[in-house]
Amino acid sequence: MTIPGHDQSSHRLRTEWGPTGAEAVPADVAVVVDVLSFTTTLSVAVERGIEVFPFRWKDSRAAAHAMRHGATLAVGRFEALSRGDARHVSLSPASLAEVEGVARLVLPSPNGSTIAFSLAEAGARVVGACLRNASAVAAWLAPQVAAGASVVVVPAGERWPDDTLRPAVEDLWGAGAVLQALVDLLGADADASPEARAAMAAWRAVDLPADLLGCAGGRELADVGFVADVEIAAQHDVSTVVPVLAGESFRDASVPDDDAGARHLRRVDDPST
Repeated sequence: MTIPGHDQSSHRLRTEWGPTGAEAVPADVAVVVDVLSFTTTLSVAVERGIEVFPFRWKDSRAAAHAMRHGATLAVGRFEALSRGDARHVSLSPASLAEVEGVARLVLPSPNGSTIAFSLAEAGARVVGACLRNASAVAAWLAPQVAAGASVVVVPAGERWPDDTLRPAVEDLWGAGAVLQALVDLLGADADASPEARAAMAAWRAVDLPADLLGCAGGRELADVGFVADVEIAAQHDVSTVVPVLAGESFRDASVPDDDAGARHLRRVDDPST
């Protein structure tokens, strides 16, 4: 539900946090940013030509959803480790950088997926962005904004133990990277809300990869052995993919639907470098 004074409707470029914020600030196009790690994992998968089915829950419903779509189910990082198979497809972007033979993937994410589906149900066109593809997403958005479309960029954030929103600085940086690239393209036509300008200011102040490795989310992953995931997430503008939610799955909008084979050619050869 929108709240008067909080919907940023007087500006075409908007920013608000998490699922509740996304609902409060509607727009024609919504960009979800979850750097550690939903949208980073999404970008790596789409680079490899994989059609990604996001899913809200990490339980038996996800397995049934994967079976229904003839897709591989990505498991949690620790579950993959417990199976003793480093090649097993997991929510880790580093694991997806190595996987072969996967055409469809169900990617459970109670946070990023919930936001994406809520935005789509509200009528927005939903895009997945991270640091890796920030400028590619901005380039895709620019002509739409120039033609009058509004955009809300949604840093997903994380959850505290009491299930309240924990703003995650890495998502603010990712949102700012998309917005800054978009403003640079639009020039005088850019119309960013104060909230969007704050995200851009945060992005201009960041020092990568050191800050991503040093922030709370980065340290959390690095301390349990997933530093490679943080390093992949810290890469800026190494990807040209634009994952757009079409129905139940994300596909690369930067490649025509009748040229699926080209998706493989557009992937980054070694996302771990």
